[in-house]
Amino acid sequence: MTEQPTLDIVLKVPGFVFRGFAGASDFRRMTEIVNAISRAYEHDFLQRADELANDYAHLPNCDLATDFVFVETADGRDAAYGRVWWDQEVGGPRRYLFVLNVHPDFREPAEMERALLAWAEARLRAIAAAHPNDTPKVFQVWVPSSDHDVQRVALLEAAGYEAVRWGYLMRRDLAEPIEERALPAGLEVRPVTPADYRRVWEAHHEAFRDHWGFRESSEEEYQGWLASPTFDASLWQVAWASGASGRGDEVAGMVLNFIPREENEQLGLQRGWTDPISVRRPWRKLGLARALILRSLKLLRAQGMTEAMLGVDVHNPNGALQLYESCGFKPTKRSTTYRKDL
Repeated sequence: MTEQPTLDIVLKVPGFVFRGFAGASDFRRMTEIVNAISRAYEHDFLQRADELANDYAHLPNCDLATDFVFVETADGRDAAYGRVWWDQEVGGPRRYLFVLNVHPDFREPAEMERALLAWAEARLRAIAAAHPNDTPKVFQVWVPSSDHDVQRVALLEAAGYEAVRWGYLMRRDLAEPIEERALPAGLEVRPVTPADYRRVWEAHHEAFRDHWGFRESSEEEYQGWLASPTFDASLWQVAWASGASGRGDEVAGMVLNFIPREENEQLGLQRGWTDPISVRRPWRKLGLARALILRSLKLLRAQGMTEAMLGVDVHNPNGALQLYESCGFKPTKRSTTYRKDL
């Protein structure tokens, strides 16, 4: 049996104390670390403690007793935390993923961050050793604002990671004109009720099956989605088509808009998100996504928002980047996904 690494094996850095997950009391402290990083590297995002708590209540393939580490300085300041987990890409490798959030005040010297990376890899190797060798195995990590966070990029590249995928964060000024566009014939947008939630969830994940990195979702994640503090179905634009019953009960496509009101208040913004966006295969190439996006922009403007944001995979196979640009969105920041063979 492969021995699981303990904190003492790979986490000994003078001036820092490494410990495991302490429970709910950690969420506020983790949030403050994330938000300090976001401000320093222009992520355009602020974490809420209740959002983080909800995420951690529904984690897939992650045991917080062994797969989490928190870092404090010897005099009690919060410095960093890391978490690891794994998943199976459909038709692709088994992925061993990690996040390392290091407060900007403790990035230099880099020994602590390197120690966290070593811990993440050691823990993930132990997890992978218990899995069959029936598919390739890779380490994977996502770097938001990768053009700004040159330290993290340098750390990963020095450790043998290679960039494999890129994304953009895109912004749209809602003061600019918004095109009128009718829905394709036979489709309607109507309010989404709780009875519709699971169909919307399942339709969205079905639509993404041909996208890079797709993995199956779990019931636990569905419950976490429902419990999200920013969940507000009244903002959604979901197009329905006639199903087997003859009624408009089949989901054709959607834009699940949301407004992070607390984040907006802290950042001094009036920002809404037209994200995520998906269209199921039978209704692609009809102009449905464009119509739903334009409806969403008008909805957000009516809510008093002055800008809209979304994220996009630069290599999306269905031309999403070009579509969003044609709707007035412009790239603002780039993110990068890195992988290394395990």
